[in-house]
Amino acid sequence: MADLQGSIVVLNLYDIAEEIRLSDLPPITGGTRLSPTFKSSTPAHVRFERPPVIETLPPLSLTSGERFEGTLQYYDYGVVSVLLRFAFSGSWEELQRLAGSWISGTMFDELCRNTIRERLKKIGGALVKPYSNWLSEDYAVIHLHSVAGTTNGAALLQEHGKEISQIVRGEVMPLADQERTEVLQGYMSYYPNDLIVAGWNAAFVFDTPAGAEPTITLLEYANSQLLQFRHYDEILTRELERVYDIVETRKGLFYGWRMRSAAARLRTMLVDVTELTERTNNALKFVGDMFFARVYKLCAGKIGVTDYQALVQEKLRTADELYDFMIEEFHQARAFLLEFIVVLILLIELFFLFHGKR
Repeated sequence: MADLQGSIVVLNLYDIAEEIRLSDLPPITGGTRLSPTFKSSTPAHVRFERPPVIETLPPLSLTSGERFEGTLQYYDYGVVSVLLRFAFSGSWEELQRLAGSWISGTMFDELCRNTIRERLKKIGGALVKPYSNWLSEDYAVIHLHSVAGTTNGAALLQEHGKEISQIVRGEVMPLADQERTEVLQGYMSYYPNDLIVAGWNAAFVFDTPAGAEPTITLLEYANSQLLQFRHYDEILTRELERVYDIVETRKGLFYGWRMRSAAARLRTMLVDVTELTERTNNALKFVGDMFFARVYKLCAGKIGVTDYQALVQEKLRTADELYDFMIEEFHQARAFLLEFIVVLILLIELFFLFHGKR
C-alpha cells in the first residue's frame, strides 16, 4: 500500500466579465448551485449569498498523460474557476516532485483557457460586459486523506514538516530552516485528525474527503476575491492616472469647468467599484462558524486578498479626495464666471449711463 493517498487539486481562475447572470446558466450548462457542508453543527450559518453554479467537465488530460476530473464554477461577479482533480497515491518524494512541477509550471493555463473559450460559445448570452483580456490566478491544493502510520494532524506536522513546507512552496529543493518555519506558521486544525497549511500559491490539507471539500471551496473563493480586487486596483489606477493628468494641466480659461465632467466620471466609477467590492465581500457569509471564519482569514492573508483589499480601499479614499478637490475647483470657476458676468453687466450699464448723458 502507498504511503500517501489523496488528490492534487489545481485551480485556475479567470475574470471574464463584469457579471455572469447565474439564473441563465443551469439550462445552458446543466450545472447545479454550490452548497458546501462545513464542520460546524450549523452549516446554514456559512452560506453563499448567491451560490456559484458548478458544471461538470469531461476528463481532461495533460500532454504528459495525466488525467484529471474537472469542474467549472461560475461566480456572479464575473469569475470562472476551473478545478482539476488528480487522484494521487504514492510516496512523499513523488508528491514533492509533482507539486514542484505543477505549482510552479504553466502547463494548465492553456488547457483551462481553451476549456472556458469552448464554454463561452454556449454561455455568451449570460455574460454582462465580457472582457477581451482576462486576469487570471492559479492555486493548488494538495489533499491527503491517508498517511501511513499517522492519523494526527499535529504529529504529521511534526514528523513531516520539512516535506509539507516544500510542497506548499512548490519547491523541488529543501527549504532553509527560516523559510520552513515561516511556511508552517500558517496552519490550523479543528479536530486532532485534520490539518491545513496555507501558502500564497498552494495549500496542504490533511482531512477526510468530505472534510476537505469546504476548505477547498474557501480557497477557491479567496482566489476569486483576489482576482476581483486586482481588477478593481487596475481600474482605479487607470482612472487616477487620468485624473492626475487633468489636475496637473491647469491651463486654459475653462480649466475649472472641465473639472465637472471629470469629477462626474470619477464619482460614477467610485460608485461602481464600491458596489462591486461590497458584492464580492458579501458573497460568502460567516455567521456562527468561527473556525471557518478563521480559516478564511488565514487563507485570505496568505494568498494576498487582504493586501489588495487594503490597496483598493486606499485608492478609493484617494479618489474620493480628488473628487472633492475637483468639485471645489469647479465651484471656484463658476463663482469666478458669475463675478465676471456681474462686473460685465455693471460696465455695460455704466457705458450706457455715461453715453446717454452726451
